[in-house]
Amino acid sequence: MTQYQFVKQPMDVTIGKLICLARTYTEHAREMQTVVTEDPLLFLKPASSVIFTGGTILIPSQSRCLHHEVELGVVIGKKGRHIPEAQAMDHVLGYLVALDITARDIQSTAKKNGWPWTIAKGFDTFAPISAVVRKEQVADPQDLDLELRINQMIKQKANTSQMIYSLERIISFISAIMTLERGDLILTGTPEGVGELKEGDLLEARLGSLCTLIVDVQKEPAP
Repeated sequence: MTQYQFVKQPMDVTIGKLICLARTYTEHAREMQTVVTEDPLLFLKPASSVIFTGGTILIPSQSRCLHHEVELGVVIGKKGRHIPEAQAMDHVLGYLVALDITARDIQSTAKKNGWPWTIAKGFDTFAPISAVVRKEQVADPQDLDLELRINQMIKQKANTSQMIYSLERIISFISAIMTLERGDLILTGTPEGVGELKEGDLLEARLGSLCTLIVDVQKEPAP
């Protein structure tokens, strides 16, 4: 059973489904040559894609182009369906910094053919996450600096205040489609600055001064 690791102590919270958002920062939508939509765009990643700090992102043999996307993660602590925006934050357990790794070449082919993105997003190791910070320790989750350094060079830097949708809107919207359960993780989308990963890269992602995620990149060994 894979469990979240918290700042001070492990908690008995099994990782559930990973609900991810696309195009939640205007500048990222521009750099991807796409448009912002009125409602959030959702896709899913499997729990098997999760790794923790100190882990390794594996480049699968099926892809020749992995991209990094640093994101604020929201961990659900209380089950809910059709959650009103006014009650949305009552369902939050805590926050973390995450990376949504994308096999961009596979995704590009999928987009061109109108296929789902599951393969491009769902490989093992494609969802590195940090320790979780309880919500009580976070004054305002929509005023946090997001930063990703690769080999000590800043590649992505933004503030969660730049998100198009509020966390209340995101949680309420998702819960009108699927029941949110304790342990589910919402990845809230990435700001501009996404780019390619190479074998040997060392990534360090930060969510303000709250938590840090450090992972490296290697080719997946032949089976």
